[in-house]
Amino acid sequence: MPEARSVTTGFWVAVGSRDESAEVSGASHFLEHLLFKGTESRTAREIAESVDAVGGEMNAFTSKEHTAYYSRLPAGEVDLGLELLSDVITSPAFRPLEVEAERQVIIEELLMDEDDPDEMVHTLLFEGLFPGHPLGWETVGTRDTIETMTRDDIAAFHAEHYHPVNLVIAAAGDLDHDRVVAGVEACFAGRTGGVRPPRHAPVDPPRPLVVHRRDTEQAHVALGYRAVPFDDPDRYALAVLNQVLGGGMASRLFQEVREERGLAYSVGSGTSLFADAGALVVYVGTAIGRSTEALSVIEGVIADLVADGITARELEVAKGYLAGSMVLGLEDSGSRMGRLGSSETVRGFVTSVDEHLARIAAVDLADVHAVAHRVLAGPRTLAAVAPFDEGRFADLV
Repeated sequence: MPEARSVTTGFWVAVGSRDESAEVSGASHFLEHLLFKGTESRTAREIAESVDAVGGEMNAFTSKEHTAYYSRLPAGEVDLGLELLSDVITSPAFRPLEVEAERQVIIEELLMDEDDPDEMVHTLLFEGLFPGHPLGWETVGTRDTIETMTRDDIAAFHAEHYHPVNLVIAAAGDLDHDRVVAGVEACFAGRTGGVRPPRHAPVDPPRPLVVHRRDTEQAHVALGYRAVPFDDPDRYALAVLNQVLGGGMASRLFQEVREERGLAYSVGSGTSLFADAGALVVYVGTAIGRSTEALSVIEGVIADLVADGITARELEVAKGYLAGSMVLGLEDSGSRMGRLGSSETVRGFVTSVDEHLARIAAVDLADVHAVAHRVLAGPRTLAAVAPFDEGRFADLV
């Protein structure tokens, strides 16, 4: 990106919360916090000062299938980004006092999520959608696992998984490819080996209903359907379906639930695609007394999509949105790096922008109707956080 004045570099580790045992659930996220706390040669303050001194940023995030560490720095500081990231990835100190301090930070994060019914309903939904499977576990872990996980447990998880075989390095911005490659070679000289974690697709059927009773001002309700994996040919038709269903202001859910009936302020849908599974999720936050009405309207919208598919105009609008939003997002070096890193980490290759746009353009009405029937006609999970019990939704399960 010669027009940019920055370089965003990401170190993507192909290990996430689904690769943890139940005893160390949350280890990937714990590691994400700890790696910035200091290395064998740098303190946390020294790492922060190195980034601040050039006006940059450095951060990380954990997902169910990977953990990403990234820096966004002025273009001339690409070597600094590679050096800092490689240091935190390969040489964490795991100082006991820092482990204990970060343990308390993560417990606070858990408590914050538990106080947010919007967050909680999605946690319940995935637990019900993938019962007994790591895809259904909360990425942060549980309070029990975070409190009992030892410094040695975390260090062992790092030693087992943080190897070149599980690592993808992506960069975007005003950079020279050969210089980046040389920098990576210098940072990882002599490091080899590692084994990819084994993964198994979910086999148990979803739980139909999960309700957590809590005194809330609204009922927070989510419907979850198992969808397609990340590399399934239907992923493009699914993206169009999701956009029509609840992806924006022109979507059926937004128009019907909010604009026409005034049943909710927040309503919409989204997808999560994994290596061997996926999910399409519908969420609504609505007044307690209107929750069953809102859910009934949502059920009607979904039934219509399964029965009749979408219109030609909806197809045109959805494909235009998906193509336009992707192109606009790629103006930023961080977005470009993220696209490269996530695709290479999850799929092992990167689809070109032109090919991606062509596949969106190729989706037709029959494709969307087929994926609607494939996903939305299957078993689903209904999750709710509200001041009532499961009986409120018994007739809708």
